[in-house]
Amino acid sequence: MKSAVETLNPTRVRLTVEVPFEELKDSLDAAYKKINQQVTVKGFRKGKIPARVIDQRFGRGAVLEEAVNDALPKFYTEAVNEAELNVLGQPEVDITELKDNETLNFTAEVDIRPAIEIPDYSGIEVEVDAVEVSDEDVDKAVEELRGRFASTSPVERAAEDGDVVTIDLEAKVEGEVLEDGVASGVSYTIGSGELLDGIDDAVKGVEAGGEATFTSQLKGGSAEGKDAEITVKVTQVAKRELPELDDDFAQLASEFDTLDELKADSRKRLENMKQYDQATQAQERVLEKLLELVEVPVPEKLLADEIQTRKHNLEHHQLGQMGLDLAKYLEIQGKTEEEFDAETGEQAVKGIKTQFVLDELVNKEKLNVSQEELTEHLMRRAQSSGMSPDQFAQAVVEGGQVPMLVGEVARGKALAVVVEAATVKDTNGEVVDLEDDEDETAETVEAAESTEAEEKTEA
Repeated sequence: MKSAVETLNPTRVRLTVEVPFEELKDSLDAAYKKINQQVTVKGFRKGKIPARVIDQRFGRGAVLEEAVNDALPKFYTEAVNEAELNVLGQPEVDITELKDNETLNFTAEVDIRPAIEIPDYSGIEVEVDAVEVSDEDVDKAVEELRGRFASTSPVERAAEDGDVVTIDLEAKVEGEVLEDGVASGVSYTIGSGELLDGIDDAVKGVEAGGEATFTSQLKGGSAEGKDAEITVKVTQVAKRELPELDDDFAQLASEFDTLDELKADSRKRLENMKQYDQATQAQERVLEKLLELVEVPVPEKLLADEIQTRKHNLEHHQLGQMGLDLAKYLEIQGKTEEEFDAETGEQAVKGIKTQFVLDELVNKEKLNVSQEELTEHLMRRAQSSGMSPDQFAQAVVEGGQVPMLVGEVARGKALAVVVEAATVKDTNGEVVDLEDDEDETAETVEAAESTEAEEKTEA
């Protein structure tokens, strides 16, 4: 077999392959054997039909077609390996010449990973938000905790802001009560904004036993998006009472003995959260700077496939779970379809560039992924997917997604190398010393690439 490579552009090549006919012998034998098992000829036992009889009865062309279909993948792979190509996707194969007992010639056009030159990235500088927790932040956190320990007691008066009311609801569209538009005994905190638009104004001032009617656009159900006439009947008004902010509350709501200890713990938790956000922000901004330094051509077909995959997963996985279609989603987002397509295209380009650049860094820095690193990453991904580690691992293996997870960890390690070499300062001008968390950088990489592991493991 002889092969040659023609570069069509930085991301696509054409292989020209010439195969001497004698190299098709194994595939021809396999073709005769396969046809032998599929056909019957009077006078011959099944599987024992001579080749010359098959040629006469079914045509030599049918045998050649079967043999070539069997042989092409092997010769294509040999040509790819011989040229040391890093191919992407499936090739477009064209048989240019097939002469019986002489030769098989074919071409194969296929996308390849572009050659990427990683420049010196040690000079990257980024700015991130400073880790600052104010007294107001702490007070807000404690107040939220306090709210979870609130109690209610019925009152004989009209409902006010902050009260918890028990209500019955009935929705009509065009004068007809909806089958799924009736609910009884619903508990609702006035001002929470958790139900329908307009309900707060409707129930304020209403006592137990009273009712009110208002118009609101339905957010779900059979008449989603339509205006409905809502009748709300208040069956109980209860005052929400918060516990006193003192040491007794600290002992009730936490493992601490004093309110000061509880506040100190809340401050520490908030600082940890802000430090995590700061580290994520640093990784994202370093990645953006790195991508700006590298020229990365993107294969057109790969980009088109990636855009289609992203749209499919949004429509059939994410939006489907929320009971939305794309049109409703765009309406909520306030975007046109053209704006959505442009945004999706930009995200897809960034995802592909991120993978190409970080994969090149993995090779350049000779980074490997240990079994322990893979297991830790798998467990974290399982937790975020809502599956048990065993279930997630089984789904990953059955879906052939193990190499994808290995790639995520490896690219996370590559980004960690770049982040470590970069200068990161906060908005106060202080140099930020980021802890080395390669699994966290793997999450940043995953977000940039927007991989669909969850959808694939769920499918």
